[in-house]
Amino acid sequence: MELLELEISTSRLLLQTLSMKYKEDIFREFNQRITTYMYTKPAKHISETEDFITDSLRDIKKGENLVLVILNKNSFKFLGCTVIQEINSNEPEIGIWLKQSAHGKGYGLETIIGLKTWAEENLDFQYLVYCADKANIPSRRIPEKLGGKIIREYNKTSLTGRVLNILEYAIPKTRDSLLGTGN
Repeated sequence: MELLELEISTSRLLLQTLSMKYKEDIFREFNQRITTYMYTKPAKHISETEDFITDSLRDIKKGENLVLVILNKNSFKFLGCTVIQEINSNEPEIGIWLKQSAHGKGYGLETIIGLKTWAEENLDFQYLVYCADKANIPSRRIPEKLGGKIIREYNKTSLTGRVLNILEYAIPKTRDSLLGTGN
């Protein structure tokens, strides 16, 4: 499986493997407001964004993680990023962030459905993990709409010092949830 040239297409979106082509978009859009409910913090200098991309590409080459940019399928405008971490585990973790102007349009759910569909066709796993801060209702709706159930709740201090109340969801495989065999 060639992860460095991966493309996942949905009705409105194109998910492509992360590249340096998007460093300015990521640096500009991954800001304090976007990271409010996230463990990480925004880059202060574009070199930090470049390091993130370099490290991500190394992990993609190793087959450990998959980091994708989210693009509008018609305009190819950058909308955000999505990830599957620990892709070879029984419980890979998926995540997403969208730039502020892309919020409220259903892109988050569409992205995660596209990512989940790809994972079910290409990976061997028990269920997908999706974490969201308890106060981040729009993010919580994504796993809940996909049949996700809370399997763990814990506090985690972000890199900015904010205490996050994390809800960890298990999202069953579509086949499992249709058959009623999902956890």
